[in-house]
Amino acid sequence: MAAGKSERLRRKGGVFDPLKDSSVDKLRARAIPQTPQSVSPSYRLAYADEDFLCRDELRPVRLQLELLKPEMILTEMGIKSTVVLFGGARIPAPGEEPWAARNEVQRRSLQQASIYYEEARKFAVFCAEESARHAHQEFVVVTGGGPGVMEAGNRGAAEAGAPSMGLNILLPHEQAPNQYVTPALSFNFHYFAIRKMHFLMRARAIAVFPGGFGTLDELFEALTLIQTRRMERIPLILFAEAFWRRIINFEALAEFGTIAPEDMELISFVETAEEAWQVISDFYELDAG
Repeated sequence: MAAGKSERLRRKGGVFDPLKDSSVDKLRARAIPQTPQSVSPSYRLAYADEDFLCRDELRPVRLQLELLKPEMILTEMGIKSTVVLFGGARIPAPGEEPWAARNEVQRRSLQQASIYYEEARKFAVFCAEESARHAHQEFVVVTGGGPGVMEAGNRGAAEAGAPSMGLNILLPHEQAPNQYVTPALSFNFHYFAIRKMHFLMRARAIAVFPGGFGTLDELFEALTLIQTRRMERIPLILFAEAFWRRIINFEALAEFGTIAPEDMELISFVETAEEAWQVISDFYELDAG
């Protein structure tokens, strides 16, 4: 075989591989004449058979695929660290009507909370500016990819000329990624557990804005991992101190003894994007660097 032809047999990374590529056989299978045998579900290539892959018995494989696909893409794109923004999908941009309000009280509350849409947007700009100093490989903004605070985070990064990630999940509502997520970094998940792993696997900081059950779930997941030292301590920042202290009585947990008093030190309360970025800058000594 000529040298030029043999070079085509190399996989990514330069590994020589004389075996036929699976994607080639996938295309060839489609071209096979249709007969009672070839159209039978049993004849489909296993890795190209969606019905087979969705069987209950294949759940462990699907979990692995959801972990592996984003990880491979992020590695290929050279993304080394992220800043995570959690927060409510129902918080509108300033001046917009809150689509989720069911009554006048909710409408007023959500409209007042729109200041945190703007703070999330500003905070993402700080992250994007720092990310630019690292060829957009560090401090990359990641959100849940939906509306509200998530949209604000992706929007701030996009307006600053930086890529940002969106980790969407299939839900009855909020299914489409917001328009500011970088398309190549827009992911979709079926499993909440794998999605939450990807939020934290590269996280250098977590900023949490007012939100509902989903936001609380993400907050306590991160707090638990840090408190139990299954995860290194990183800045965990809560925007809107009055909101959080009304929703969660952290001090009562410490007074009762179900958390240690020093566990409160894991949290930083802020009101503005500037304050939040200062927490991160101080933690990592960015100004000194």
